[in-house]
Amino acid sequence: MALMIRVTKPEGFGNIQLEEVPIPTITANQIRVKTDTTLISRGSELFRRYIREEAVSPSIMGYSLTGTVDEIGAEVTGYHVGARVMVVAPHAQYVIAEPNDTDGRVAHIFDDVSFEEGTFLPLATSAVAWADSSGVKAGDTVIVLGQGLVGSLMMQVMRGYHPARIITVDALPFRCEMSSKLGADTAVNATTEDPVQAVHRLTDGKGADLVIDCVGGYAGVKSFAQAQEMTRRMGTLQLIALYQQEPLPLDSSKMMSKRLVAGILTEAPRSQIAARALRKIQNGDIRAAEMITHRFHYTEAKAAFDLLWNSPGDALGVLIKWQ
Repeated sequence: MALMIRVTKPEGFGNIQLEEVPIPTITANQIRVKTDTTLISRGSELFRRYIREEAVSPSIMGYSLTGTVDEIGAEVTGYHVGARVMVVAPHAQYVIAEPNDTDGRVAHIFDDVSFEEGTFLPLATSAVAWADSSGVKAGDTVIVLGQGLVGSLMMQVMRGYHPARIITVDALPFRCEMSSKLGADTAVNATTEDPVQAVHRLTDGKGADLVIDCVGGYAGVKSFAQAQEMTRRMGTLQLIALYQQEPLPLDSSKMMSKRLVAGILTEAPRSQIAARALRKIQNGDIRAAEMITHRFHYTEAKAAFDLLWNSPGDALGVLIKWQ
């Protein structure tokens, strides 16, 4: 029986390991993909998996994979052996996928989009859907709180909606630098300047038309409180971040005459949104290649996760290579 390697998280905080298991077999409606590259998300994979004491199912260890189709079910159409694809799937040498016309969990990758760039497609798809849901208008002043993967992608996607300016906020100097490099008009370092005061200074005391909160994890509690103060009267606060580990403080006095949008509200098929996101990666509206800071061989998977947990100020896009 042929075997493969996959990433697991047995019982214990940060207990990232590798496990040898049989290579999966497919049904008539499935394809099998040989992995080239996977992307680690600091938000969902660390704050919902890495930090937990209990074991985590290998099926949710990872969500963004690129590679080539190496086997096709008898009833599958539209794919061929050797096709370059993105699959929403865990970190593993081989994965199974079931192509669907609407859910966007499997997508062809253009020849001029690298496997590494293609791993950003699931998050980029969400960023486009979040942007569509935000109500942003041309000429708006937009604040994006947090410049991790999600915040950086939101900032880049927002440029396509023609705001007057985009101001980003982060507490890590490296992410502020990356934000400016990737297109923010102004990047506020929250460790050197109070971000609420900075936003009011930059908006002549009015606040922003749209504030997008992308600060997940423990810091997200404070960020959400600050976002309410940054949003102008009749403006919109969009909450994207998750995994704060405790309830978020909603201050009714600060949210009067303002809108709160949570996550994705568009009903467009995800496959259509994914196609738009892929074109943004292809044409450089999303500069995925420049977001990559680290590459690890799959045998170093634990080191990759540990880096993101221990040194978030040094990393942005962290990839695992399987070839």
